[in-house]
Amino acid sequence: MTAAIDETSNGKMPILAAVCLAALVLPLSFAGGAVATPAIGVDLGGNPAALNWITNAFMLTFGSSLMAAGALADQFGRKRLFMTGIVAFAILSLALSFAPSILVLDILRAGQGFAAAAALAGGTAALAQEFEGCARTRAFSLLGTTFGVGLAFGPLLAGFLIALFGWRAIFLSGTIIGALSLLLTATRMRESRDPDATGLDRSGALTFTGTLTLFTYGVIEAPEIGWSHPIVVGSLLGAAAMLAAFILVETRSARPMLDLSLFRYPRFVGVQVLPIATCYCYVVLLVLLPLRFIGVSGLSEFDAGLLLIALSAPMLAVPLAASYLVRWFSAGVLSGIGLIVAAMGLFWLSRVDPASRKKLCRSGHAAIGVISTR
Repeated sequence: MTAAIDETSNGKMPILAAVCLAALVLPLSFAGGAVATPAIGVDLGGNPAALNWITNAFMLTFGSSLMAAGALADQFGRKRLFMTGIVAFAILSLALSFAPSILVLDILRAGQGFAAAAALAGGTAALAQEFEGCARTRAFSLLGTTFGVGLAFGPLLAGFLIALFGWRAIFLSGTIIGALSLLLTATRMRESRDPDATGLDRSGALTFTGTLTLFTYGVIEAPEIGWSHPIVVGSLLGAAAMLAAFILVETRSARPMLDLSLFRYPRFVGVQVLPIATCYCYVVLLVLLPLRFIGVSGLSEFDAGLLLIALSAPMLAVPLAASYLVRWFSAGVLSGIGLIVAAMGLFWLSRVDPASRKKLCRSGHAAIGVISTR
């Protein structure tokens, strides 16, 4: 408690609130885009591949630029990169709310992913500088919980906004939250850099981004034009060539973006597998289930968001619970248990009758009605 009071008296809690707001808007933008895809398709048109890029463009640029953003934060300043990312994110969100076509919207979503990576890399690095010891642990636990809030209630909020104001309101909300985060950090966050930073590994960043871009493009286009189509084959072969170039560049670089020698250690490989598993058992469902609920089962955006709470609600409690359980159990044991539970949930989900989802949704509405009467 004393530590928490000290951090508050030093004016650091507004900084934590600002970074948490930034962390909140990222999952809101990601989940909201997935829920809004059917409504955007009705309004702006576009084939399935173009609609897929509404989500994939954001995730592709975000994932491919996150490591590079961390290097830029060390070199040019954590506060500068954080504020640059937030400003760009807010402006692009505003532009998205006026997007006239699917092509423009997809391009803006790609830019939004770059901005989100800059904001997250700069914000988390700044938090590590502002807080120390137990206060740092609590700060990052709260940050993880904030991500959980965004993931848990993002689909529901998106459905609510679409029902009342249309899909453009989702992106406008990102502008508002980004502006609030910017106001909290403008005068309170101190600048910090890594004095040993030597700059961005440009060759590594370009080949890594090229690998992900070509691979993602090939996989998205394959269902539409076929896996044997020259464009798909060329994209996948290009991705393999770019991956080989990335490995070659990183092994010869004095300060690589990714030190490939770390893959010699089994624990490091295990840690890298965890987010891959998370993507398969969680992020993919967060994209596919709204399309299934809305486009196939005929549910409204709000009903789809209500059902998705069952998928995302554990994110509210699990980060904090894990920070306490690690005192008695190793991180490996906790991670293994989590993956087993996730696998069981996926198996159970695979056996659910899609037609029963409307019944579940009506049950959810009934439960909310009972709670409200109390």
